[in-house]
Amino acid sequence: MSHPFKSIPIRSSEITPKDAYLSRRDFMKAAGLTAGAALLTACGPSVANASEGTESAPTSSATDELGNIVNTFEEITSYNNYYEFSTNKEAVAPLAKDFTTAPWTVEVGGLVHKPKTFGVEDLLSLFPQEERIYRLRCVEAWSMVIPWSGFPLASLLKMVEPTSNAKYVRFETVYRPEEMKGQGSPFYPWPYQEGLRIDEAMNDLAILATGMYGETMLAQNGAPIRLVVPWKYGFKSIKSIVKIELVAERPNTLWNSVSTSEYGFYSNVNPNVDHPRWSQASERRIGELSRRPTLLFNGYGEQVASLYEGMDLSLQF
Repeated sequence: MSHPFKSIPIRSSEITPKDAYLSRRDFMKAAGLTAGAALLTACGPSVANASEGTESAPTSSATDELGNIVNTFEEITSYNNYYEFSTNKEAVAPLAKDFTTAPWTVEVGGLVHKPKTFGVEDLLSLFPQEERIYRLRCVEAWSMVIPWSGFPLASLLKMVEPTSNAKYVRFETVYRPEEMKGQGSPFYPWPYQEGLRIDEAMNDLAILATGMYGETMLAQNGAPIRLVVPWKYGFKSIKSIVKIELVAERPNTLWNSVSTSEYGFYSNVNPNVDHPRWSQASERRIGELSRRPTLLFNGYGEQVASLYEGMDLSLQF
């Protein structure tokens, strides 16, 4: 189901899922995809080949609302920052190929009136899945354009009915070191944790993604369910979520715990605030050789700038 989210015009989209690769015309009749305008934990993909066994990988000439063409399936799925598996980006996909994603549950609780544990199948049936094309801006100064499938985080939060004391939303990744060998590293405070202010979480742009490129999410991209927050640096978009908790105090987050000066709680994309070790003024789109200017809020200012009125943007990194 497509959903034209607030203030973003619909553009032509023709994302072809793998099983419809040879029947593009039929797919176009069956699905109207919304072009919106994001990816991940310290972030995700490059121009390497897709992982072994991929046949007839999906292709697309779809664009986001700024006219940026989506990255290829191979780019998105073969070069991933996912430290739970490895710090070697090219190694994540093969290491994650046997990761168990079913059965899977997500516990939603804390300061809510109706806490509930959802199976992924429940989330798929309760919430209409929408197609969103989002830009990803990695904190490492590269970017991608990705066609996600998922649903607004706000829809889930409204179902559990946050109390008036709930000010933040805390997210937690699965802790499974027997499968995620990177979680054996002593350098990071596992499991991965992230957080949003509740008004950020309720913004229509924030989604829980269950797929991409018209098919089920792959393990290296955060299967079976992950957060996507397109106006923030990619590491805010936590993967493989097992717990969502509404809390009164600002939660600790993994990267902020590792280095407060380099990875702030807000981490909104801002070309005017450099990372302590590199400039954020420009970025390299994966698949391109040249650099392009970085956009404030990753180009989503119309939808999110009001969330930060009166705040010093230079302090948000």
